Amino acid sequence: MTDRPRARDLGFPLEGTPGAWNALTDVPGVQVGYTTLVEGAPGDARVARTGVTAILPRGRDGAGVPVAAGTFSLNGNGEMTGRTWIDEAGMFSTPIAITNSHSVGAVHRGVDQWMHRHHPEASVQWMLPVVAETWDGYLNQINGDHVTSDHAIAALDATGSGPLAEGNVGGGTGMNCYGFKGGSGTASRIVSYDDRQYTVGVFLQANFGSRAEFAVAGRRLGAQSAAPAPIEDASWFVAEGERARSVAGAGSVIVDVATDAPLLPGQCAALARRVPLGLARTGTTGGHFSGDIFLAFSTGNTGALVSNMADTRAVDSLSFIPWGRIDPFYTATVQAVEEAVLNALTAAEDLAGRDDHVSYALPHDEVRAAFSR
Repeated sequence: MTDRPRARDLGFPLEGTPGAWNALTDVPGVQVGYTTLVEGAPGDARVARTGVTAILPRGRDGAGVPVAAGTFSLNGNGEMTGRTWIDEAGMFSTPIAITNSHSVGAVHRGVDQWMHRHHPEASVQWMLPVVAETWDGYLNQINGDHVTSDHAIAALDATGSGPLAEGNVGGGTGMNCYGFKGGSGTASRIVSYDDRQYTVGVFLQANFGSRAEFAVAGRRLGAQSAAPAPIEDASWFVAEGERARSVAGAGSVIVDVATDAPLLPGQCAALARRVPLGLARTGTTGGHFSGDIFLAFSTGNTGALVSNMADTRAVDSLSFIPWGRIDPFYTATVQAVEEAVLNALTAAEDLAGRDDHVSYALPHDEVRAAFSR
C-alpha cells in the first residue's frame, strides 16, 4: 500500500521540511513492521479487521538498549503498558507495539517471547514492554481473539527501515478517524541545529474525532463531506449477540514521537506534551471516550540510562539540547503529528467489517477541490 497517495499529493497545506521518506523511519535506526489481519467476509461468523504494529527504537540489533523517554496522556480512556516504568526511570529498552484494545495481553506476551528469543541478555531479569491500543470494534470482532502472540512476533520479525505503508495496515487496520476510515499514519521533520541536522519522526494509530470536528487550515472538511459516516445509533448489545456501536469522537489515538537529537527524559516528555497541539490542528477537542496517550523517545546518548543489576558505573552522563534551544523540536513535533493524521486518512481505503458495518475513506476529490480554490 506504499503506492497510495499521501496528504501532500492531495494539496493539503503543510509546513516544515520532511525527511527522505516523511516517516518515523527517517530517524536513524528506527524500524517498523506490521501484521495485518483481514479475514472473513462481512457476513461470516468470524470477521477479523485488525493487526499489530511493531516499532524498534534502535532496530533489531539494538533491542534491549535503553532510550530516553517520556509520556503524556491527554485523556486516559485507553492503555499503554510500561508507562509507570518510563515515568519512573526516564527510559525504556523494549520494542513498542500497537494493536486493538482487547489484544494487549496477547501482544505483550509476544513481545516478551520475541525479546527472550533474540535478546536473552535483556530479558533475563525483567521486561516491561510498551504495548498500546485503540478500539476497532466497529469493524473488527474485537472479542474474537484474532490476534495472538505469534502475530506480534511476526510484526517484530517484519520490522525494517524505508518508506512505510499507511492506512489499513498493522494495528490500524480496523480503525476510524473523524468518521472516515482511519488507521496508521506517519511523518517526519528535519531540524537544522548549528552545523548539523536532526530528525523528528512520528507514527500514530488514528482512531479518534467526530465527523463534524475534522478541519484543515480552517476548512471544515468533515462537516462538508458527502461521504457516508459510520452508524452511530446502534445499541451496544442486542439479544442476538454482541454488536458494536460507533460513538462520535470516541476511539483513541496513540502517538509515538522519535528523534535522534540527544534529549533528557524530561525533554522527551515535553515533546509528548506537544502532540495534542498537532492533533488539534486537525480539529479534535479530545473526547471523554477517546484514549489519547503519547510517547516520545530519543535515540541519542547510546549506552546511557542503563538500568540493570550488572551495571557498576558510579556515574552516568547525558548530553542534551539546551532547554533554551528546544523550540524547533516542539515545532517539528506539532507539524509531523498533523501530517501523520492526514496521511492516515489519505492512505486509508473503504473497508467493510462485522455486522455489515462499512467505514468509508476520506474522499480525495473533496480535498483536492477544497484546496485548489
